[in-house]
Amino acid sequence: DPPSGGADRDRREDGGIDVELVPASLVQERDAKIQALERELSVLTDRLSALSRERDEVAEAGGGHVKRRRHPLTPYGNLVRESSTRFGSKRRQLKSRREKLGRGASVRTAAVFDALPSEEDEKKLAQKVIDVFRDPESHLDYLNSDDFARDLLRLIYDVAPLLENEPRVAFLQSPAYVFGDIHGNLEDLHFFSDNVWRLGMALTAGNFVFLGDYVDRGKSCLEVVAYLFAVKLLLPHKVFLLRGNHETRDVNGWIGHYGDRSFLYQCRDRFGREMGDHVWQCSNLVFDRMPLAAVVDQDIFCVHGGIPRPINSHQGNDNTSAEGAEGKTSGGGSRIQDILSVPRVAGINPPYQHESPQSQQVASDCVWSDPATEYQEQTGQVDPDTGYGRSLRGGGCVCFGHKAVTEFLKQHDYSYIMRAHEAHAKGVAVSKGARVFTVFSTSKDHHQGSEARAGCVLVDFEKMEVINRSPAYRNRYVHQRDSVNLRGLSEREIDQRRRLGLIRSMESSRMVTLGLVDEEDEEMWKDLEEEEEEEEEGNEEENGQEEGADEEEEEEDPEPRLDTRRKSLVETHSTTVSHDLNALGIDDEDDEVDMQFAYKRGSDNVVEKCSSSECATIKEEEGC
Repeated sequence: DPPSGGADRDRREDGGIDVELVPASLVQERDAKIQALERELSVLTDRLSALSRERDEVAEAGGGHVKRRRHPLTPYGNLVRESSTRFGSKRRQLKSRREKLGRGASVRTAAVFDALPSEEDEKKLAQKVIDVFRDPESHLDYLNSDDFARDLLRLIYDVAPLLENEPRVAFLQSPAYVFGDIHGNLEDLHFFSDNVWRLGMALTAGNFVFLGDYVDRGKSCLEVVAYLFAVKLLLPHKVFLLRGNHETRDVNGWIGHYGDRSFLYQCRDRFGREMGDHVWQCSNLVFDRMPLAAVVDQDIFCVHGGIPRPINSHQGNDNTSAEGAEGKTSGGGSRIQDILSVPRVAGINPPYQHESPQSQQVASDCVWSDPATEYQEQTGQVDPDTGYGRSLRGGGCVCFGHKAVTEFLKQHDYSYIMRAHEAHAKGVAVSKGARVFTVFSTSKDHHQGSEARAGCVLVDFEKMEVINRSPAYRNRYVHQRDSVNLRGLSEREIDQRRRLGLIRSMESSRMVTLGLVDEEDEEMWKDLEEEEEEEEEGNEEENGQEEGADEEEEEEDPEPRLDTRRKSLVETHSTTVSHDLNALGIDDEDDEVDMQFAYKRGSDNVVEKCSSSECATIKEEEGC
């Protein structure tokens, strides 16, 4: 009963019976409890829906059971030790070495271990390349020799079939580290090696997704390519190498534009014209086989450039088989299915003869497209019906706006897009309503200034973490911006370091050699570097180039673009990697792979195959 004694009571008549009502405070308390229970019910309902979707996905993928993983036995363990570099760095590094596992005195166990394959023999070459990556200064003669070229060709022979057998869209689970453009920058790649996978990728939990653009611009393209091929060979189900626009012949063979920072130039400079052309061509055969995209946790779409435009006809391909079941569809075929339908060997720019216009469009959009800027969307440069428009890069490239992003994510039930392709001083940038991440993993060679960062993203189950290299970070690797003692080194030794990108320039190295700059004076060296960069930035501003005017407008890749109406084709017989090592340049036998890929600018700026067998570079004078 309600309390008595002067308390105000409200009465009402209900069916001829007087009903005494409770005080207003108790009514409010009751309503609050009801609202709390309704909120709890809503949360539980959402959770139940999420669990139901997960159950359906598992049932669809594995027949209703959690996928069983096989864990093959290995007779080896990892011995971890600490060591210091030979350059006197205060920071010590961790190294791991494979060695036989200990076991009890059992004849049966010994027999099992003896029957297991020797992984040291199987992966010996890849491990050798990784050891060279850790300390390139100790392997200068090797890195400048034909032995390195032959080892790289052997890596190509082994890694090409792995990439060709992968679907054009890789599906993986978190945790996963996602990296953007590297562009031959060994220094920043060493930062990630020192900190993200300090014990090696094999002993680091999670997968590693690289979004492309491994070559050009930087001075250590060959070392970057060799290292990534080696870790892919060692960990084929843990390392995923996607393709970028610089993994095409039209771009990484453009000496006329990139000069000594072109991948083709560096191959020739390191190994000579004949062997250099062969290494370049065989490397591109591997690039032709790289996947175009990846999906993490069925929620995050990873690609180098951006989302492809939808195509009306979904024509079958020999390589599609049942792979399309991985992509969720809405109505007709999905964009994931479009990517999966791209041939497993694709030249893109220039294309092979077996590539259809539809597959070339999908592949080109994946490696070339960019998010539209707010200015482009506000000024009608993006089609309001499709969400796509002309890219500022020109050359037939496209950009995608808010509408395209929304429709793509909705169609596949994804939450985010992670891509690279655009330089950003902050390392990682976010756009399109915080749904598109742009990841850039090199801090050099893109005119971003001395404060530029190199970043990556860790996707860790239900959260994402950005990891950036601070401009103040000094790693253990002897890099371009350290004062290196070059006194007493011969011209040959200095030239070896220049080729590897270990010396900033020949002029700077001569200053140290002649004693004009004290090798111990770190601040003086850094000041000289910063003054030069500020001078370069000032010249760019005078030429009318805008840098960082708006966080939404990320800096585009400033390179010129070729017209997409290609007349040149990659030769059909170059689509296969021969299993004869002699054909890969190991011996001086006749090459099975066609090495002549010369192009010229024809009418309407279309790139055509050069009629002269002597020409192997792109020259701009007289239209050749």
